[in-house]
Amino acid sequence: MAVSDQVITDDYAIYNGDCVEVVSDLPATSVDLSVYSPPFAGLFQYSGDERDMSNCTSYDQFYRQYSFLIQHLHRVTKPGRINAVHCMDIGEDAVGTSHDLPGNIIKLHEEAGFKFIGRRLKWNEPLQVRLRTMVRGLAHQTICEDSTKSSIAHADYILFFRKGGENKVPVTHERGFTRYFGAEVMPDDVRRFRDFDGDQKENKFSHYVWRRYASSAWMDIRASNNQKTGCGLTARAVVDDGEAREPDDVKHVHPLMLDIIHRCVELYTNPGETVLTPFMGVGSEVYSPVYLGRRGIGAELKKSYFRQAVKNIAKAKDDFRKDGVGDLFGAVA
Repeated sequence: MAVSDQVITDDYAIYNGDCVEVVSDLPATSVDLSVYSPPFAGLFQYSGDERDMSNCTSYDQFYRQYSFLIQHLHRVTKPGRINAVHCMDIGEDAVGTSHDLPGNIIKLHEEAGFKFIGRRLKWNEPLQVRLRTMVRGLAHQTICEDSTKSSIAHADYILFFRKGGENKVPVTHERGFTRYFGAEVMPDDVRRFRDFDGDQKENKFSHYVWRRYASSAWMDIRASNNQKTGCGLTARAVVDDGEAREPDDVKHVHPLMLDIIHRCVELYTNPGETVLTPFMGVGSEVYSPVYLGRRGIGAELKKSYFRQAVKNIAKAKDDFRKDGVGDLFGAVA
């Protein structure tokens, strides 16, 4: 495996290198879940490396490169298991014309042999999107001057794909869900049913969580959960600990929220199983499975992101122990 650096422990293996090269070296049918956010074609550039997919000169080139990775992801995924892909629509403000990134991602996965099973929407607050992206069409001034030029604060989507074949190891929750990763304040009369050891039809805690996780729109995702752990940060924040900032760090501005990753990991894997991310960034998609008692594999091309991922992931287990009961119920009243 051609990598610049790596860290391998009993709980995770992370590599500073090209994702296609890393994933192509993984054994077939060895991964239980993949969860990641690919480069948003034409919208952001992450580094000057010629291997970086965000540096492709056209959408066609990007999709050709990305399709190689998807084929390898299909090969390493176990039959019946899930790939979860975070993306969004690309508006005309960003690249001069609207672009259906989710639709193209679905098409590529189906061509590789995956079955598209649905999507979940994450709502984004318009002012926060404006401040993060500086898209002119989202400025209040635009509706004052000419609202025909105003924009949409696009939602994020998590697309879910299943590899064909039979899942030989069911993902079970014998006492239902025992944690809630979200912003809502759980009522006291629901909390007391956590770890309910009886007829699960009466488990109010798990039913409360399940109804939110099964929804097609995830309106209760916490940005504060990312800030607490240090994962999923913008690239400007990656180097706030004193490391030299790379010139293009400020261009990484769409974190995949930890609540989303945690939900995917708990929904689709058992403890001890393996979760893969080919675009690791600063480590969120490896931090989460380690935090939740799974094993993580991650690849990241950019050196500064990899260095920060090493720090973030190393504290995942300690963070879990520190959180304890305090993070079982989502938001605190």
